[in-house]
Amino acid sequence: MSTLATPTELPFEPVNIGDTVRVHQKVIEGTKERIQVFEGTVIAKHLKTDISATFTVRKVSLGVGVERIFPVYSPNIAKVEILKHNKVRRAKLFYLRNAIGKKYRLKEKAKKVITTESTRNQAVEATPATEVQSAE
Repeated sequence: MSTLATPTELPFEPVNIGDTVRVHQKVIEGTKERIQVFEGTVIAKHLKTDISATFTVRKVSLGVGVERIFPVYSPNIAKVEILKHNKVRRAKLFYLRNAIGKKYRLKEKAKKVITTESTRNQAVEATPATEVQSAE
């Protein structure tokens, strides 16, 4: 058995397959350091629980597909923004490499609405009061 440290916390919110993300990566050019942004769709994740875990992001730039593989635990990743969650039925979206135009689109996940007991009771109580006002 090896004594490698296992990661306990992700440095950012976990990304899923099909998410549209914006990855902010630190780039060192000579003596200067800047942040470079790469926005695209997550098409694959590799070794989800390992220290060498990665995720692949794909975008189409000027009609050419560009893919980049980002290590999850890299100190060079400054931030990962999740722009939207898409509904997918595959673990790997490699079919997007051959998709053009409308076939490249993914359906967005429906947002869940959470209601609490207090808001549910207020809605029930408000309904008869509005009916009485409208009847008068």
